[in-house]
Amino acid sequence: MTMEPLKDNISSHKYFIFSGFSELGTLKSFISIPFLILFVVSLFANSLLIYVVVSQRSLHSPMYILIACMAFVDMSLPLLLIPNLLLNVLFNWRGIALSGCLVQMFFVHFLGTCQSTLLLWMALDRYFAICIPLCYHEYMSLHRFLKFVIPLLIRNVIMILMVVVLAGSLSYCFKNVINHCICEHMAVVELACGSTNINSLVGLMTVFLVTVFDFFCITTSYIIIFCSVLRSAFLSYRIRTSLPAAGRLSVSIMYLFLPSCFNPIIYGIRTTEIRQHIWRTLSPCWPVQTVNCC
Repeated sequence: MTMEPLKDNISSHKYFIFSGFSELGTLKSFISIPFLILFVVSLFANSLLIYVVVSQRSLHSPMYILIACMAFVDMSLPLLLIPNLLLNVLFNWRGIALSGCLVQMFFVHFLGTCQSTLLLWMALDRYFAICIPLCYHEYMSLHRFLKFVIPLLIRNVIMILMVVVLAGSLSYCFKNVINHCICEHMAVVELACGSTNINSLVGLMTVFLVTVFDFFCITTSYIIIFCSVLRSAFLSYRIRTSLPAAGRLSVSIMYLFLPSCFNPIIYGIRTTEIRQHIWRTLSPCWPVQTVNCC
């Protein structure tokens, strides 16, 4: 009697397969069209925004630098994920090693926390500019500003590293099929055998210490601004609904990528100084019509 099947069953998987959109069959390739459009729009819009802010010395102030940082983060997520996603849906290249999956998991969640933290920094910038304008340059000087930046970045790195290291320490002996298109934390952890309570706890702590904390600070700062200048602020919200698997994955992916397309408009083109420099940058590319006089 051989024990090889039992050995295979308890061995830990080191290679995983994405199953996202597999239920669409041959229609899966059409999913590449919106993703490709998002990729091109995000790459062009954010690259242009970064170029304008970097090339114009008049835009080298804290608020515009933060907008450029937001554009860099927004561009990084599509660059990291969409090429692999296109290879998956177009050529059925669905495999990824555990090490590569953990690296992808770190950057996906770290960039996500950076988006939240950048919004917090931008809210602080607006708070200083509107509520205490006489002290704005003092508080937003490089030395003072780094006191806000560095602790939050260290927090993000530590929390995401804890999540990834704990995920990497698990034994994946049940199956190696990830019900997603990317290495999202819980989509990977649910494949592990044994208890994952500590992973869920640390993941929940990360949500509260990063996302909820940043949201609370952003909300507080805008409430103070609202009370100071009698202007309204806005809150973003998420709607949960019962969708088929492909629909849920589409919403999940769009939730990651759509901000990278709209943030250049919200924080870039709507800003007068940046908009003017963008028009000047693009104007040499526009054809000039000549009028023949009789």
